[in-house]
Amino acid sequence: MIIAGASVQGTAHLATGQGCQDAFKAIGLGDTAVLAVSDGASSRDRSALGAHIAVDAACRLLSEDIPEAEETPEAWTRWIAGRGKRVAEEYRRAVTGVLGASGSQGPGALAATLTAAVVNPPWVAFASIGDCFGTLLTRATVPAERARGTARLTPTHPHAPTTDTTQSPEAPPTDRCHLVLPPPTTPPVFLSSPSAELRIRTFVVWEPELSGVVLATDGCAALTLDHPSVRQLPPEAGPLPAERFFLGLAATLRENHGDAEPLRRRLSGPQAGRTGDDLTVLCALVEGG
Repeated sequence: MIIAGASVQGTAHLATGQGCQDAFKAIGLGDTAVLAVSDGASSRDRSALGAHIAVDAACRLLSEDIPEAEETPEAWTRWIAGRGKRVAEEYRRAVTGVLGASGSQGPGALAATLTAAVVNPPWVAFASIGDCFGTLLTRATVPAERARGTARLTPTHPHAPTTDTTQSPEAPPTDRCHLVLPPPTTPPVFLSSPSAELRIRTFVVWEPELSGVVLATDGCAALTLDHPSVRQLPPEAGPLPAERFFLGLAATLRENHGDAEPLRRRLSGPQAGRTGDDLTVLCALVEGG
């Protein structure tokens, strides 16, 4: 696995002297990776600590007793559901320990969201609460001419000319991106929210062409997600992953063997700075994918 991540302090936080309240952590286990990103609530002074507690708890608990790739969907679903609940419970236990017995502050003082993923190809198991989001990358074989930038997409008009690629040799696989965990449209729920262990979302994806997983905090939405109108789709289609970002990131990280500095520069660019919020991106790429 190629694992890389970066967090950048938001411009609004920088202007007010507020530190970065995002956190991320990853554990590499050979052909398996455990990823976690967390966004501390900007209105809570100690939420940065809450975010670090969240990713620590997630990576520790999700790296234990991971099902084998040959296990059934039911086994994977049961496992991530149980682990997601335990992550929420462990977060609350740790936060209670930090706050002490005085009770002068409630768990909301360390409010944070969380999205975590266990990448064990062909499986990806997700656990999420709040407004972070997740994208899958998959391999897609394309004709060699298109890979060199010379082929055209097949026109939709029935009488328009097309490019015949049926006899073209195959090119090395390229990637496609899929927003499998979109950011919610409702106000975020935090790990410190009441009954968080019952509100954490868990699900699994089986994808034999899996080539990578990317997690991001909500501050990255403007940089990494496209409005559906970009692809001539109605607004109700919802946000779409920006291929220019995800495919460019995957190509760069494969070329430089996981050096995260280009990712950090991208998160520090003028387009990213428009949001004012902290930005965090964490990814795992299947080597040779």
